[in-house]
Amino acid sequence: MKFSLSRDLLLKPLLLVSGAVERKSTLPILSNILLEVSGQSLTMIATDLELEMVSTTQINNESGDGKVTVPARKLLDICKSLPDDALIEFEQKGDSINIKSGRSRYSLATLPADDFPNIEQWQGDVEFNLQKSQLLRLIESTHFSMANQDVRYYLNGMSIETENNEIRSVATDGHRLAICKIVNDNLALPARQVIVPRKGIMEIIRLLDAVDEEIQIFMGSNHIRIIDTDFSFTSKLVDGRFPDYRRVLPRNGDKVLTTDKDQLKQVLSRASILSNEKFKGVRLNFAPSELKITANNPEQEQAEEYLEIDFPFDSLEIGFNVSYILDVLNAIKDNGVKFTLSDANSSVVLEGQDSGEALYVIMPMRL
Repeated sequence: MKFSLSRDLLLKPLLLVSGAVERKSTLPILSNILLEVSGQSLTMIATDLELEMVSTTQINNESGDGKVTVPARKLLDICKSLPDDALIEFEQKGDSINIKSGRSRYSLATLPADDFPNIEQWQGDVEFNLQKSQLLRLIESTHFSMANQDVRYYLNGMSIETENNEIRSVATDGHRLAICKIVNDNLALPARQVIVPRKGIMEIIRLLDAVDEEIQIFMGSNHIRIIDTDFSFTSKLVDGRFPDYRRVLPRNGDKVLTTDKDQLKQVLSRASILSNEKFKGVRLNFAPSELKITANNPEQEQAEEYLEIDFPFDSLEIGFNVSYILDVLNAIKDNGVKFTLSDANSSVVLEGQDSGEALYVIMPMRL
């Protein structure tokens, strides 16, 4: 196997697939990338047994077809450190692959391609096209509410749901809930729900740009696949039942407050500096004309902030984890934010003032 290509043609697909490489695996081959030469094209595949990334680039093939696995991190570091306009030559010799560029010479150890694990062939039973910007918006609006290493493993991921012309993303860690939906009149989808694991969700965010280019999405019983012109991404699904979040949506909220998102974000950020580092609790006192925000910590330090509001209801005091509210404010794109409250012991509903695309529920804290 012998081929050459420019650094630019190698670096982009190599960066794309390297996100799936397992850093601390007990299987040495999972630290490698599979290089597969067929005709004038080079296919690169990386996997950690849960995710699989595939990307293809054009090469100048100087011998027959072949395949081999090489250490991903070392190949990426070599490629990054070479000059922009470098021509890179690869030649397989026995159990190693020789890399040449100008007067630079490298020899990397290889492992047999036949030992490289492939995600089994499967058929997607739900297929649709979506703009990259729409899928990214769907995921970025809710991903921060996913649990992290929770024993309820089905919470360590995001529920993606399809139904008629709607696609929804739902994430919860038991203390907060985020829902975002996109309506696309070109779609007519069956009712399906899958749970994509946390690592897969974070990888999709890394891969996608907020552009109006279409990608293909395939959902099967055990996998989800995204196909773009530059890459193919496959993730196993979490096998479990996602909680019925509709049952926990508060329905008795009778007090509505609309306020400027950026101003609220600023006062909460300042107050959070003196909140308890572990629990991040802040107290919100809603009064007819002002919102008082207080935070304190075990060192007996205290912060007090005020925000002018219009709240024509009875005064209400309620405690929250300030990080949860700030996460929501960072995700909302509208200039205004809407709170729907009922009493001091009930969850609050937050949403953008205008769009209504995403909805957030945060449970109160006892302070």
